[in-house]
Amino acid sequence: MELTEQKEIPGKKPDTNVQTEGNPWRIILLFSLPLMAGNIFQQMYTVVDTAVVGKVLGVEALAALGAVDWLNWLTLGVTQGFAQGFSILMAQKFGAGEHGKLRQVITNSVFLAVLCVLGMTVISESAAGWAITLLKTPAEIRPVSMAYLRILFAGLPIVMAYNLAAAVLRALGNGRQPLIAMVTASLTNIILDFLFVMGFHWGVQGAAAATLIAQCLSAGYCIWHICRIEVLRLKRQDWKLEGALCGTLMKLGLPMAFQNTVISVGGMIVQMIVNGFGVVFIAGMTATNKLYGILEVAATSYGYAMVTYSGQNLGAGRLRRVSEGVRAGLVIAMATSVLIAAVMLGFGRWILAWFMPEDTGASVQALEIAYHYLAIMSFCLPVLYVLHIMRSCIQGLGNTMLPMASGVAEFVMRTGAALLLPYAFGENGIMYAEVLAWLGADLILVPSYLYIMGCLKKKSLWDR
Repeated sequence: MELTEQKEIPGKKPDTNVQTEGNPWRIILLFSLPLMAGNIFQQMYTVVDTAVVGKVLGVEALAALGAVDWLNWLTLGVTQGFAQGFSILMAQKFGAGEHGKLRQVITNSVFLAVLCVLGMTVISESAAGWAITLLKTPAEIRPVSMAYLRILFAGLPIVMAYNLAAAVLRALGNGRQPLIAMVTASLTNIILDFLFVMGFHWGVQGAAAATLIAQCLSAGYCIWHICRIEVLRLKRQDWKLEGALCGTLMKLGLPMAFQNTVISVGGMIVQMIVNGFGVVFIAGMTATNKLYGILEVAATSYGYAMVTYSGQNLGAGRLRRVSEGVRAGLVIAMATSVLIAAVMLGFGRWILAWFMPEDTGASVQALEIAYHYLAIMSFCLPVLYVLHIMRSCIQGLGNTMLPMASGVAEFVMRTGAALLLPYAFGENGIMYAEVLAWLGADLILVPSYLYIMGCLKKKSLWDR
């Protein structure tokens, strides 16, 4: 199948990247690096958020954020799931050179995203109080947790706008503009953190407001850039709603959103048990969970690269390149995970200390809890990186049901470990729930990938 090249605007470089030709190692690395840089900046403002709250407002405020982390992640996971699911079809249409269809996929995705996020906002705001009670959030931090959630839930349309716009750019192989957007958002968020929390004394509400303002800037930048891409210049006929197309998009997006929902529900069960161990234990677990994004930063970037890479090559009928890309991605991911684990084991205690107030009995205890948890996750990090490579490749090939099944496996392992291990090992037993969840997902994803590729080979789709 011949690819239609993007028409270039004079004096400009193309804003897309066809990944159906060239060395897979080089393509995956070059596409991942700007995404990784963007994720690092994103994690940097998450770390600053937490550090400012912990240092300025104390252990209880830090615990208030952590007690509802999974509730926040639930809404983020659903928005990301829909956006990533929709982008799979975008990558396939772009890889096939069907730019007219690509524009229709984007406009129908916008309609669906608006409906989804409006429903989510209403539901999340209505259920926030009930959910905090269900999580057994300690009474002394419950009002602060509630105020923090209210602001974040109100900003869900902004979160959806950014995720969908960034997903469109990544589907076309453009990782540079999401990077610029994230750098801008990160710097803005850090400045506003200091201004709102330390300057205006707005507490955790100030940290939440800073995050939403920064995300609004990043969403605006990505949308502005999409409007300047030649192949995405929308025409009136592109805005026609198509039932069949919407159905296809929901078949891709719903399983991914459901997958993230299941993972989040498992996380909330873990959080409910953690909340029962008291404010100091919650604060320690929160500090490490805020570093989770740094542990995962390269994995998510490689995952985005594999979705785009496998989706474009499927659209172009280049299945042999998908297999080559997975092998390259796994080697790169393993090397990266070992490097990150070494850094965290060596410097993790020093980094975690950023989140704690001046030496007190509570902060010293929380730091020991945090480092113990960080060490467990660091040793098992290669398991997480295999998960991201396998899951993303399968999603890029258009199968979102098997990744959803891996999310169910994560749920079973995470909740089972959280409910049973504390009886055998005390409160430290719950620290193994996360790594066992990664392992459960891998046990589904690796055989699933081998099965899918075997089926495609039998259908003579290996190359065309």
